[in-house]
Amino acid sequence: MSPGIDTLRSDLRRLCERVGRRVQIMEVCGTHTVSIFRNGLRALLPANLRLISGPGCPVCVTAQRHIDAALTIAARPEVVLATYGDMLRVPGRLGSLEGLKARGACVEVIQSARTAVQLARNFPSRKVVFFAVGFETTAPATAAAVLEAARDNLANFTVLPCHKRVVPAMEMLLEAGDVLLDGFLCPGHVSVITGAQVYRPLVERFGKGCVVAGFEPAQILLGLVRLLHQIEARQPALENVYAAAVRDAGNPVAQELLQRVFVIRAATWRALGEIPASGLELAPAFERFDALRRFDSTLGPDEDDPACRCGDVIRGLVQPDECALFAHRCTPSAPVGPCMVSSEGTCAAWYKYQRTARSPLGV
Repeated sequence: MSPGIDTLRSDLRRLCERVGRRVQIMEVCGTHTVSIFRNGLRALLPANLRLISGPGCPVCVTAQRHIDAALTIAARPEVVLATYGDMLRVPGRLGSLEGLKARGACVEVIQSARTAVQLARNFPSRKVVFFAVGFETTAPATAAAVLEAARDNLANFTVLPCHKRVVPAMEMLLEAGDVLLDGFLCPGHVSVITGAQVYRPLVERFGKGCVVAGFEPAQILLGLVRLLHQIEARQPALENVYAAAVRDAGNPVAQELLQRVFVIRAATWRALGEIPASGLELAPAFERFDALRRFDSTLGPDEDDPACRCGDVIRGLVQPDECALFAHRCTPSAPVGPCMVSSEGTCAAWYKYQRTARSPLGV
């Protein structure tokens, strides 16, 4: 049985006292960020332990050029554009998909990649484009959708792929050195697919502790306790406290889907720029399903609002309330940047929970 909240909180306090300096841990996953805020976990932490939210929201790190490409394609009268709900309100140079839908464009919110394939069957006279965003968690479902479309010869189905790999971004943050980190609370959902072993280079190359944890408060606190033990002992290691869901080698079936349908390429991340080996593009055998090729579209420049500090939030350089737009010109009902749009965005979580940062756990 896992230790209780009170025990874990006491362990954290004792460990932080023994370390005797400020400790900075980055939680990479957007689901971790939301859980931490929703459960008021920051209020339980010792004063010298700081959590920093990383680039773990796939909506937030999708480059502006891809948002604009989706808007341009969706505006075509023959197109049905399908995507996940969080993408609908992300602002681009031409507005948002939500605004485009209000003006008559056919934009469908879907819950699964397979639904996009079904739309192509249901509307054979339309061109269905799946705007596919996400990390390794959702990429296998996109791969399965492409294979299904290929099997059924659905010529009216294409994908605008914006899938990204998490570890290269973590490596880039460490190489940049803009934020001094003592370790990582590694994402649970991604690790189910990749396995815990993918974080080993962060330990061996950079000397940073990595602990894979689930999303319940006790799991998150346990992950932090394990990291503090490593920091106190000055022995960074890779640990997995989410063994109920995550294996060292991950999910081989999902990995085979990724290897079959995608190739690893450099990808552009919002605010982080181009990161080598961080993107998944359709392999040559499936290029006919690439929406950019099908519609002869080119990716334009990234033109973010200069007053918006989403990029600095994504990189862990600032907290949301250090942005002059936060809670003023930028709110969930009128977002300027994607961090205020996504359900996993740090700004959205901060706006919803942090302004009343009292722990609902009653401790």
